[in-house]
Amino acid sequence: MRNPHSREEKAEINRLLDDIKKEYEEGIRPVLSINNPTMFGNPHKIPRLKKIQINRGLGLAAQNTNILKKSIEEFTKITGQKPIITKSKKAIAGFKIREDMELGLTVTLRGQKMYAFLTKLIFFTFAQIRDFRGLSVRSFDKAGNYTFGLKEQLIFPEINYEDVDQPQGFTITLVMSSPSTNGTTFNNVLNGMVLLKFLRFPLNDSGYYEKYDSLEEISQVWDRKKHLRRKRWSQE
Repeated sequence: MRNPHSREEKAEINRLLDDIKKEYEEGIRPVLSINNPTMFGNPHKIPRLKKIQINRGLGLAAQNTNILKKSIEEFTKITGQKPIITKSKKAIAGFKIREDMELGLTVTLRGQKMYAFLTKLIFFTFAQIRDFRGLSVRSFDKAGNYTFGLKEQLIFPEINYEDVDQPQGFTITLVMSSPSTNGTTFNNVLNGMVLLKFLRFPLNDSGYYEKYDSLEEISQVWDRKKHLRRKRWSQE
């Protein structure tokens, strides 16, 4: 394991801070292509971050104009982009929800805004979380996208403590590129882990897989776990 205070480590962080998109194009992509031509020999198979989706569910509180307006202002400050108000698709009487009822907010970031938000998230925002121990590697979905939640908005530097009436969190999804529709869940998750590791995303349990010598061993472990889950479900 490298010394976290080495010159190489500091230089890598400075490059990412300077321009994370440029570092991906000129640094990360060539390294993946050269070091693992079997997996990433085709440039279209190299994992890529397509967009970042940020969502906040307000529920019935969205009917309060002041709460909705303040949430829109917070989203605009944090992301640099005005959010879209999400509405219900159908009525649910048990939850007092009517059709086309305002329930939350969503923002989709692409291009330069996406990379600017990612840089802020990795190097500044996570450091503001008390007792932060990293994010779980188990939050990938079958397509290799990574979703996690933040409990409050105060960890972002754009938000002033005096302006917050109550802590409100949101869900953030990092949407990865899908090189092929035939890609297995294992390959999609592996591609997502590789990309986030190069971007220095704080995955706290990714080191679990370092004890295996090859991708084949990791794949076998996944297959055994899948078999055990199926066996358990069949017995229930």
